Formats: sequence, C-alpha cells, structure tokens
Amino acid sequence: MKKMPVGYQLYSAREMVAQDLKSVLVSLKQMGYDGVEFAGFFHYTAKEIADMLKETGLKAVSSHVPLASIESDMFGTIAFHKAIGCENIVVPYLEEERRPGKPAFAKVMQSIYTFGQLCKLAGIRLLYHNHDFEFVEFSGMYGLDFMYDAIPADILQTEIDVCWVKYSGVCPAEYIRKYTGRAPIVHLKDFVGKKGEGTPYGLIGQAKEADAVAFEFRPFGHGCQDPEAVVEAGIDAGAEWFIIEQDQWYQRTPMEAAQMSMDTLKKIGLK
Repeated sequence: MKKMPVGYQLYSAREMVAQDLKSVLVSLKQMGYDGVEFAGFFHYTAKEIADMLKETGLKAVSSHVPLASIESDMFGTIAFHKAIGCENIVVPYLEEERRPGKPAFAKVMQSIYTFGQLCKLAGIRLLYHNHDFEFVEFSGMYGLDFMYDAIPADILQTEIDVCWVKYSGVCPAEYIRKYTGRAPIVHLKDFVGKKGEGTPYGLIGQAKEADAVAFEFRPFGHGCQDPEAVVEAGIDAGAEWFIIEQDQWYQRTPMEAAQMSMDTLKKIGLK
C-alpha cells in the first residue's frame, strides 16, 4: 500500500490540549503522526502555535472552525490560519436549525460559498466535514450531495468522515470514491453500535448517560470499519491526508487510543 501522511484531530485529546498542547504534539510526533487538525486554539496565539509546530516538526493540516465563528470574522479567520501555515479550513458541524431541509440552510449555503471564495483568493481550501444528519434526503438527494452539487468543487471540498457515513448505512469506501478528485482529507474514525442504538452525539452534550453504551467510538481498526478498504478508497480518490479522530476514548487515555489507531495504519501498510 502507498505510504501517506497521517494527521490527528486534536479534539480527540481536547482536555490534554487545553492543559499542554506542546506535550501532546511531542507525543503524536513520536507515534509517527505527520500533522494535526485543530478544533479551536485554546487561547494560544498564532505565533505560539506556529513555533510549537516548527519545534515538533508537525504540520497544521487543517482546522475545524464553527460556521458562526467564520461568519463573525471571515478575514480574521483566514489571517490566523495563514499565520500558522494551515491551508485547509473545515466547517465541522451544523446546528439543528441550520441543517439541510431547515429554513436557515439557505443562509448556510450562502455563507459557505462566500467564505469559500475568500479562501480561494487567499490560497486556502474550504472543506465540509459531515456527520450523519446530512444523509437525510433533501430535494431528492442526500443533503450532503445537495451541498456539493450546489457549490462548485473549486469553492468547497470534502472531508468525508467514515464513521458517520457508515453509521448512516452508506458504504464509506464507495462514498469516498464518489468524490474522487474532491476528497483531499479523509477522516478515519471507528465505532461499535448501529443507528437507532443510543444517541451518538454525547460529544456535544446531547446524549443521556443511559444511552451512551449502545454507541461507542473506538480506535481505528478496533470497531466495525474495514480499515484497508477505507484507506484504499481514499488513496484511489486522491486523498492527500488521512486524519485519525476518536471523539471519546473510554477505558484508555487519548494518547493510548491514538497509538492503537496508528498501529492499525502501520499494520495495513499506510505508515
């Protein structure tokens, strides 16, 4: 299998990152990770982040920025990411009232298109990261497909999260290949459980404690995904980076989970 760079979504170790970003970066580098994807900057300045990345030899692959934050300061968002050397900004999530099929979705599309144009002018790519709610039909197609059909590829690229694709009942490998040439970053995420068993959004405070056992995130290769098939699909689709993400880690530390995911990638020959 082709060797490819692998990043780590820092949300997966958010509590550790909030306390000591530098130590997390050092650990990830030692495990074999090549870069990181941010989900907030925890009050660090752009210079502090750029210095830590330079010292550890990691790249700022991409960054998840809430759409509301983007809308409040589009030029400032771009400037900060340019300063840390991050060439990919990702819209990570839509609140329920802003999702496909809701009245506010038209404004979402307008905001994404406007910001995507600004990113393009600045030499940055804008991507969208899916969950499962985009796989509800909207105007005769999945909401996610509607979004990518309505906004040109040179304005909006994909960041396909294979956990939520599979959770929705869609084959992750087939869906990645559907966006060949438009899939520069693929999120590798594993889980156990299936749709209808519990509430999967405990990560954002929407799950009740009693629900949490039915659906659980796992290190990549330790759940229901077919790691080799997913990775091969990403390579075939032209992926430039794979990003490991695990929203919750349960009976182990985030770094232990990160190592287990990296071990899977080494086992299948990606690293």
